[in-house]
Amino acid sequence: MAEPSIFFSEVNERQGVFHRRMFLMGGFAGLGLAALTARLAHLQIIETQRYEKLSASNQFNFRLVPPPRGLIVDRNGAILASNRPNFRLLVSREDDLDVPATLKTLATYVPIDEARQARLVRDIRQTPKRVPVSVAEDMSWEEFSAINIRAPELPGVTADMGEVRVYPHGGAFAHVIGYVAKVNKEDLTPTGPNSDSILLHPGFRIGRQGVEKAFDLDLRGRPGARKVEVDARGREVRQDEAGDIPATPGKRIELTLDVDIQNRALEVMGDESGAIVMMDCRTGDLLCMASAPSFDANRFVRGLSGPEYRALAQYERKPLLDKVMTGTYPPGSTFKPTVGLAALQAGIDPEVRVHCGGSWYWGGRTWRCWRHGGHGSQNMHDAIKNSCDIYFYQTALKIGPDPIASAAHAMGFGTIFDIGIPGQKKGVVGSREWKRKAVKRDPVWHPGDSVSYGIGQGYLAVNALQLAVMTARLANGKKALNPRLIKSVGGVELPHGDDVPDLPFSREHLDYVRGGMIAVANDTGGTAYRQSQLGLGDIQMAGKTGTAQVRSYAGLASRSSAGVTWRLKDHNLFVAFAPVDDPRYAVAVIVEHGGLGGATAGAPRAREVMRVALLKDPELRSRIEKPMPMPQAAEPMEAEGVAPEAPTITPPPPAEPAAAPPAPMPTPTGGGV
Repeated sequence: MAEPSIFFSEVNERQGVFHRRMFLMGGFAGLGLAALTARLAHLQIIETQRYEKLSASNQFNFRLVPPPRGLIVDRNGAILASNRPNFRLLVSREDDLDVPATLKTLATYVPIDEARQARLVRDIRQTPKRVPVSVAEDMSWEEFSAINIRAPELPGVTADMGEVRVYPHGGAFAHVIGYVAKVNKEDLTPTGPNSDSILLHPGFRIGRQGVEKAFDLDLRGRPGARKVEVDARGREVRQDEAGDIPATPGKRIELTLDVDIQNRALEVMGDESGAIVMMDCRTGDLLCMASAPSFDANRFVRGLSGPEYRALAQYERKPLLDKVMTGTYPPGSTFKPTVGLAALQAGIDPEVRVHCGGSWYWGGRTWRCWRHGGHGSQNMHDAIKNSCDIYFYQTALKIGPDPIASAAHAMGFGTIFDIGIPGQKKGVVGSREWKRKAVKRDPVWHPGDSVSYGIGQGYLAVNALQLAVMTARLANGKKALNPRLIKSVGGVELPHGDDVPDLPFSREHLDYVRGGMIAVANDTGGTAYRQSQLGLGDIQMAGKTGTAQVRSYAGLASRSSAGVTWRLKDHNLFVAFAPVDDPRYAVAVIVEHGGLGGATAGAPRAREVMRVALLKDPELRSRIEKPMPMPQAAEPMEAEGVAPEAPTITPPPPAEPAAAPPAPMPTPTGGGV
């Protein structure tokens, strides 16, 4: 009986183990099922919105949209830089895209030569997937429609409408405003504003020069996004306009320039090379900054070919060079009012006369005046009026370079002004300390250096902007005005240029020098009388002629420009302000290689630009409309206000016979260093 009991106990034990295992496995299975059910419930009930969004993100994408670039306008709201619609053709790289075949097909609809096709193949293959590359810009409506009809058959090809920068006035403002161009690898940075992915968009442009470059971040705006439905390969199926995020346009930049004055300045320059700058004598606002010849900024937006760029870069009159701020020139006789101020400041009596016989022997050399026969007896007023070189030779020698340099700096020479855009050259204002540091081969300032310095040559180089500032400060008669180009950014007004200290000259000295400039343009014997009559009622213009040599005339029979190579002719300069009784506007004109005599090329152009400014001033209309008799024409004169011939080394002149001794030459009195 014991064996069966033992047998059944083993069976029971095995059954118990089996049941325990089944219960354990069932428990684990139940727990797993419960956890799975709970997770499913959590996903279905609690996180349903999250996964709906993730699902939609696989179906919908956001494509970046470049913002409209901010407008640039003049002081009166006239548009100088804006945007226009642009039909463009884009190609993005995809796995199944045969790039060469696709471009060959597109070439049947839009003009794409083989060389450009080869460049596009390289660019598309180097660009990340689904990042479009611009193939064609400014397509016609017919080309745009033809591409769109075939678009479903052409993977990676998109024809859409964007915006492109346009400059309505062509080259009139090209150097000031600059231009925009495509983003290159050098523009991209890992951090900062140039790390934004919008820079990779084919329709995005970045400022390259002038205002466009200096205020690029303000003009950019903020990009938007376009919501589109895509298929499994990421191709766009349709657009969901309800989900679009609008772009924020860039800020509006308002300049102090006047479109009518700027256009007139470029017009009167014609084919000449040079610059014209006009400045408000009360506020410091720049009304004109014209550099000639210019270039069409619209061509740079589209992109220049190699031959086109080389043609511009190699032209001898340098249209790509901004001659307002970057070009520097000897000021010639336009510097004489500054020398006059320095002399008055140094204690020179302006009424003491100097005899000008056409030449002056000093230091073993003969220094010549521009007027071969001489001007006779000259005080400072007469010397400014007649642009007498002999007077300023001797005056500069008496006072030395440092007082002249100090006066020059006070009048704005040798200064880089903060007008909002880069590119200014400081120029040169010579002094004993400057020469000691800058001219290592001959660091000592010699007396002969002062002689040339007195007529605006030698160690002296200025730009057209500095000349305009000098003239405006002199015309203002009180404030050391600073120029202002940017009037407002995004509606926020920038400070005027008249919030500055006073000039370090007495009112009497400034009035005296201005009187000489008034005589230049309004006395019949003045060097620019015939070219300075405005014909606008009783309004008169004051001015100063100038000629700057670019070569030595030693051994040459004549300084005439006839038959002389253009690049060897003298520079022609003129500065002016008007009205003389209440100065409003100052203008500086530089005509590169314009020939001798500042009245021959510079003064007529200054007069025409000044007329436009005065005619546009509402406060002056009543004066202009008041009838005035026409002035009498002066007798013909030889070339006025030209730079003298280069000094020549000659033996001292023989003494005059005792029977006819020359009249003694008065010696100026007063202090000097």
